[in-house]
Amino acid sequence: MDMLNLSQDTTGKRALNRIRNRNAILLAARDCFQEHGYDNTTIRDIVRRTGLAAGTFYNYFSSKQDIFAALLTDFLTALNSDMSAYRHSAKSTEEFIHSTYYALYSATAKDPVVYELAHQNQRALRNLFGSDMLGLTLLSLEQDVRTAMEKGLLPPIDPEHLCAAFFGVAYDMSMLVARKARKSPAGMDEEARRAAEFSTALFLGGLPALASLSSNS
Repeated sequence: MDMLNLSQDTTGKRALNRIRNRNAILLAARDCFQEHGYDNTTIRDIVRRTGLAAGTFYNYFSSKQDIFAALLTDFLTALNSDMSAYRHSAKSTEEFIHSTYYALYSATAKDPVVYELAHQNQRALRNLFGSDMLGLTLLSLEQDVRTAMEKGLLPPIDPEHLCAAFFGVAYDMSMLVARKARKSPAGMDEEARRAAEFSTALFLGGLPALASLSSNS
């Protein structure tokens, strides 16, 4: 018997089992939060839905807050990676703006529970991450905006003002997308697309005036 291969197989199975258990807990928590709300959900509710033993649960998370942090971390890591990649590959002003909005709205539509949960628990979010949801979601935006200005994709205006405008449009629109996607999951892709097109058109309509304002200052 090849003991090395046996050891590797055992280690691989354990790692796979840990991933499955963690995902089962997070999925159960998401469902419980959606049905009962974050405050009204207990760890017992989550454990009961997973079918795992309570002791198994505590091998992965020590509290409900830990689950909240894990859900947000997974969501934000994937979203910021996608948005940054899209923006860096943008070849036009419209592509830069549209890709930012579409990545946000698409992620929101696919996981509206987590997005709404973050907005409803801003104090807990700030305690965990030091910022609110939009600040975390668009964490890398300002640097990407400065890079886009250097490439000529955006007019050379105040980047902080421009980012604030991005935030302003995205804040309420993303919440609208989340609400609509939760009510009608089958239409989530179309909702994200329509919201991105609307936000992009709105933003592009104001850029010529901003460029003119910059040249006159």
